Amino acid sequence: MAARRITLGIDLGTTSVKAALLGAAPDDPSGFEVLASCARAAQAEAAAESVVAGPQGREQDVSRILRALNECLAALPRQLLRSVVGIGVSGQMHGVVFWKTGQGCEWTEGGISPVLAPRAVSHLVTWQDGRCSSEFLASLPQPKSHLSVATGFGCATIFWLLKNCPEFLKPYDAAGTIHDYVVAMLCGLPRPLMSDQNAASWGYFNTQSQSWNVEILRSSGFPVHLLPDVAEPGSVAGRTSRVWFEIPKGTQVGVALGDLQASVYSCMAQRTDAVLNISTSVQLAASMPSGFQPAQTPDPAAPVAYFPYFDGTYLGVAASLNGGNVLAMFVHMLVQWTADLGLEVEESTVYSRIIQAAVQQTDTHLTITPTVLGERHLPDQLASVTRISPDLSLGHVARALCRGIVHNLLSMLPVRQLQEWGVQRVVGSGSALSRNEVLKQEVQRAFPLPVSFGQDVDAAVGAALVMLRGNSQKES
Repeated sequence: MAARRITLGIDLGTTSVKAALLGAAPDDPSGFEVLASCARAAQAEAAAESVVAGPQGREQDVSRILRALNECLAALPRQLLRSVVGIGVSGQMHGVVFWKTGQGCEWTEGGISPVLAPRAVSHLVTWQDGRCSSEFLASLPQPKSHLSVATGFGCATIFWLLKNCPEFLKPYDAAGTIHDYVVAMLCGLPRPLMSDQNAASWGYFNTQSQSWNVEILRSSGFPVHLLPDVAEPGSVAGRTSRVWFEIPKGTQVGVALGDLQASVYSCMAQRTDAVLNISTSVQLAASMPSGFQPAQTPDPAAPVAYFPYFDGTYLGVAASLNGGNVLAMFVHMLVQWTADLGLEVEESTVYSRIIQAAVQQTDTHLTITPTVLGERHLPDQLASVTRISPDLSLGHVARALCRGIVHNLLSMLPVRQLQEWGVQRVVGSGSALSRNEVLKQEVQRAFPLPVSFGQDVDAAVGAALVMLRGNSQKES
């Protein structure tokens, strides 16, 4: 009997790192089983002042992200890790991290197994970064792409660094997303390799020609040598350069995927499914018909964007910047107000209490538009609260906030548009949705379609599933 195929999926998220081990279903060649999974809080937020980004900067410490990754791997069953035949990696799109080729990491002794530790590497400038103002973005060259460029996008961040602190870029000769970096380190790649999913998320990438806007960028003084090579999602980036948590040396590693695409891949059982992911941010994605090609002129005011998926297809996506992060801000605000009153309370306690209060408050007239971070198509929009009545309670506010997160997304991509695309079911996923019963209730209330819910580790499962099916096709 043939040995069971096992693949490892890793997702490097904004707030947590997740890993999942998948095995091919013994009685179904196309099926799979989640054999084990793990999640660890990254707690990686770093001070933005390190690159003079000001209060709008959002950066993460790569060493903390790798520490969470190592903790995840250490928690998985070693007998399963020894049988891994492929590693799939996904992570937060748009962001950028810089490193020195050949010096980006070191392998340090971590007990039973060597572990990855960063060396000549910068902080990760995340997708949440707000240093690029509307005025600055307007000064950039027009991309030859169907996607607009927004603050937090890799190419926009590099342009900002080039103008505001060019000395920052001098020590580095390689760049990528955080998950591109991990793949490059695992495989010892001489140059970073990026899927078109991540390339499109950086801006200045043409998905039809599968190429960067090199001439446009070069004519503006952009350091084009930092642009990674681009490969097809689902392809192999390389092989592990050494044993890693007992995963054999020489194990195939896939080119890094976008976390949105990986989540969709694990959840979308049929092309008629739409996937709603509520984590730090929110995305609602549906598959576009085969052969669909977006218009090649970017529209910064359009609330729906079209992201490359697999096999030349696209996802229609409404991507809101305001999701679980807004709930976290609300909790932090309550904790701060309580401290101002001379009392102390843990954020985890506050979070569970506001969910309990909202569960008991089944409806509310209060209306919250939760766009405290603006949106990419409306960067200057702020949040608002209306229809405040005398019986205002914590339950009213928490219920209205959860409802507002869902309604804000549907204002970007209405249900009628989904139905015109042929969507017949909505699959919910993501960490914020999986642990918030009120968000689940509001999703079910908002969609006049069947709704089901996935798992917290959907992106990691999707990354592993891409590798599992790739290996299965090779064997067949």
